[in-house]
Amino acid sequence: MDIAQVRAFLAVAEDLHFGRAAERLRIGQPPLSRTIKHLERELGVTLFDRTTRSVRLTPAGQALVTPAREVLEAVRRAQTSVRSGSEESGLVRIAFAGLSTHRLVAGLARAVRSRSPGIQLDLFSHTYARPALKKVIDSETDIALGRWRDIPAGLSSQVVMADSLVIALPDTHVLAGARRISLGQLATDTFITLPADYGSVLTEQLVLLAESTGFTPKIVQEAPDTQTALALVGAEVGCHLTLASVAECVSDPHVVLLPIDEVGGSVDMRAAWRADHGDPALSAVIEELFRLSRGAR
Repeated sequence: MDIAQVRAFLAVAEDLHFGRAAERLRIGQPPLSRTIKHLERELGVTLFDRTTRSVRLTPAGQALVTPAREVLEAVRRAQTSVRSGSEESGLVRIAFAGLSTHRLVAGLARAVRSRSPGIQLDLFSHTYARPALKKVIDSETDIALGRWRDIPAGLSSQVVMADSLVIALPDTHVLAGARRISLGQLATDTFITLPADYGSVLTEQLVLLAESTGFTPKIVQEAPDTQTALALVGAEVGCHLTLASVAECVSDPHVVLLPIDEVGGSVDMRAAWRADHGDPALSAVIEELFRLSRGAR
């Protein structure tokens, strides 16, 4: 099986029409039909059921689709690496957690694609930061982005985005028009939190800051993620302590985000990676993160 046969097979498999596939490949339909027949003879299976009205994948054809796509992707990566002509080629896996990481991850992907085209990024989204950090510890990923109270031995880390705490209120709240508030002004309000069991620094910050102002927060509901928590705020279920960076991702007109007077522990976003990695591609991605971080300050 050669690359031309793989491309021909995928074109027909995706269009399920020999004429359209031939147009896409910019070849005639008879040569395309011959290529598919040669491939079927080589593999010893029938890949397509053909009638005068339709083309369908056989079970063998369906089984070939994913491996064929992987072959073409491997060829694409090899070509990109060769063209880049540098050591900065390879695969870098990034685990990121939380709504506020999305813009940074998108910027990083664009920058790496532009400056280091030989590097491929595999991106994995997590709701919470602790599982992302564990993947780095277990060598299942190369970089984690999130917020952690402690960084385990053997890992390096650096702040890549400064952040601060804000309170999310429904727009009908009596304090919604304020420029900033003290958490103590919400002593009689209800709160929505993220699950503490997953290591949310925000839930811990809410409890500590509320107690420092003389009250225990009345938590009426746990939300599985920030988007859900903000939707519940908009529905007037309660208030929610979140991050200033989340404001860039909020489109609900019924949610107001206000700075608070209290200063808690660090909620800056950090990147973490194995200190002993020795991978030039990973070093290049880390440097790109630092460059983006400096530009955001």
